[in-house]
Amino acid sequence: MPMNKNKITAILLAGISLLSPLFVFAQIEEIPEYVPPEENFYKGQVTQILKEEIDDDIFIPAYERFSQTVEVKVLEGPEDGSLMELIYTPGSTGDAPQNLKIGEKVVLLQTENLDGEVYYIIDRYRFPSVIWLALFFLGLVILFAGWKGVRSMLGLIFSIAVILFYIIPNILDGGNPFTTFIIAGLAIALASIYLGHGFNRRTSIAVVSTLITLTLSIGLSVLAVEWTKLFGLGTEEAFYLQIGELGNINLHGLLLGGIIIGILGVLDDITTAQAATVEEIYKANPSFNVKELVKRGLSVGHEHIVSLVNTLVLAYVGASFPLLLLFSQSLNPLWITLNSERIVEEIVRTLVGSSALVIAVPITTYLAAYYFNRFGSKSTHQS
Repeated sequence: MPMNKNKITAILLAGISLLSPLFVFAQIEEIPEYVPPEENFYKGQVTQILKEEIDDDIFIPAYERFSQTVEVKVLEGPEDGSLMELIYTPGSTGDAPQNLKIGEKVVLLQTENLDGEVYYIIDRYRFPSVIWLALFFLGLVILFAGWKGVRSMLGLIFSIAVILFYIIPNILDGGNPFTTFIIAGLAIALASIYLGHGFNRRTSIAVVSTLITLTLSIGLSVLAVEWTKLFGLGTEEAFYLQIGELGNINLHGLLLGGIIIGILGVLDDITTAQAATVEEIYKANPSFNVKELVKRGLSVGHEHIVSLVNTLVLAYVGASFPLLLLFSQSLNPLWITLNSERIVEEIVRTLVGSSALVIAVPITTYLAAYYFNRFGSKSTHQS
């Protein structure tokens, strides 16, 4: 029996509807994957200042933006030696002069846009200045600390190597940041203290005191972070980590690990100083018993605590001062500002770090007093 036109049309429409997803997927697969333009970085040098002007910022009303049109000589890359006319726009027009000067070196970004290959000035070239400043610091350390200064620099290099070649790769590979920081912290504590202060009984007391204090500080950090309900989301950097390719990183563990490494940075100072203090008191008067050594050692330690706690707080405030100024202009009540995760993170870092310093002083003092009172005649100080 022949089929009428309506049935034929219905069958064709049904077939098209069933096959249409295949055509859609086929078209989607044909869309080429977006490949970002290649970016290369080169150094350049300003040869002329062609124009300077201040215009209203198109993004921020009532904000003026300074810009320069400069001639730059490319110092490396395929355009080595060529001169380019480029525009440089600093971040703000504050009191600090940000304009480029003739002869100043800059960092150039070479990329591509719709007009083809283009160059931009993205920053000043600062690396040589940093190298000279580091060499100046190294010279001061060696001049005033001698061979011990060289050993302390070796300890610093070891610490940086652990961060670059263990902590960062391990976290990027999905390792737990908190566990990673603990393992790295123990390695740094052992290596840096012994390298900096030598293999002797005084240093061993400082190492044992550091490890005990660090263990207590880990528990205190976990308790403080849980108690204040922090999750590691208090900074802009953490936000970018969460939405980027590294979104699987445990920010809570990263926060805890950062607190531990920060504590370790100041523990070295206080434990080695306290152990040395008690030993020198014992050498001055070997007849002192444990109680007298503890009393005199804590007298010095109390002063050390006061100065270091103040230093630690001021260091955190100095690093976060732009944030404090920004929050001071907030229309929210003060308690809302102080309750924010970003502010509470810094408060917790400061309080936990300061608590670790306070704990370290009596621990080191008692250990050193007991040891030198009992084995003082056998101890020798090796430089």
